[in-house]
Amino acid sequence: MSLSTTKVVRFHQTGNASVLMIEDLPVTEPGKHEIRFVVEAIGLNRAEIMFRNGAYLEQPELPSRLGYEAAGIIDAVGKAVTDFKVGDRISTIPAFSMGRYGVYAERAIVPSSAVTRYPKHFTAQQGAAIWMQYITAYGALIYSGKLKQGQRILITAASSSVGVAAIQIAKNQGTMVIATTRGKSKKQFLLEQGADYVIQTDSEDLVSTMANITQDAGAELVFDPIGGQILSQLAEVSSKGGRIIEYGALANEPTPYPLFSALAKGLIIQGYTIFEITQNKDKLEEAKAFLLTLFNDKKIVPVIDKIFAFDQIRQAHEYMESNQQKGKIVIRV
Repeated sequence: MSLSTTKVVRFHQTGNASVLMIEDLPVTEPGKHEIRFVVEAIGLNRAEIMFRNGAYLEQPELPSRLGYEAAGIIDAVGKAVTDFKVGDRISTIPAFSMGRYGVYAERAIVPSSAVTRYPKHFTAQQGAAIWMQYITAYGALIYSGKLKQGQRILITAASSSVGVAAIQIAKNQGTMVIATTRGKSKKQFLLEQGADYVIQTDSEDLVSTMANITQDAGAELVFDPIGGQILSQLAEVSSKGGRIIEYGALANEPTPYPLFSALAKGLIIQGYTIFEITQNKDKLEEAKAFLLTLFNDKKIVPVIDKIFAFDQIRQAHEYMESNQQKGKIVIRV
């Protein structure tokens, strides 16, 4: 890689993983409030798959970059940047337009407000594998959900990186964690991550199993990235006055509102994204302080499922879409 160009992943049309191209683009200087860094590792997440498919909150302007999470070493800072200097080891926080700033690259530029230092005992791969899932889980469970010791939480699609982060945070709060997964292969993994119970939804009935586990009391908090038809079941297994936090749309179907359950139980059904936290300076500082304490005390540790090389970016996306992962998928640059 010469200093005049850098390899960047872009796509010129939406579609499956085959649309991802590695291209040589000119290296540019960071703007006044931006930093440029040499990327050492990239963390993958579902938002990037949806963005590549044209099915995300933000629509790509083609040709488009992509990627929210990376760790590396700063090699240039904008004139107004005072918090960071060349040589600092940093990782990025999802708080920017992916199409404009995407970090799938050998060198990337991001706003300095979306940059932070990661724990010294973490590798670059771990540094690239923390903020998206742990801030997402923190915002839902701690900031919005006010999760307290002794409460019951249901975490669906729990083997994802956000699901694993949610299990770890919830257990640190002293709660009962019930996790769901579709297949038998991930059950033991989720128990090892700290789940008290794992419901295998391809062979167990969610409603009756939850009734047995909670003795009909239900879950005070439900954390769900699926949506669609499952929402009516989640309302059924919620406690009186319970809260359901929807943070994704993995189900490719409409999501009917469970009116009668919501009325009978006084449920709060809430849509949520990580940007509620990352685009608010005060909330973000609180989230970082909460999480860094747990990271530094080694009470929570990112789980990395598989590491791919930079030129295997298509295979990494295909692997994520195969739903085999248990934890985080990372690209080594």
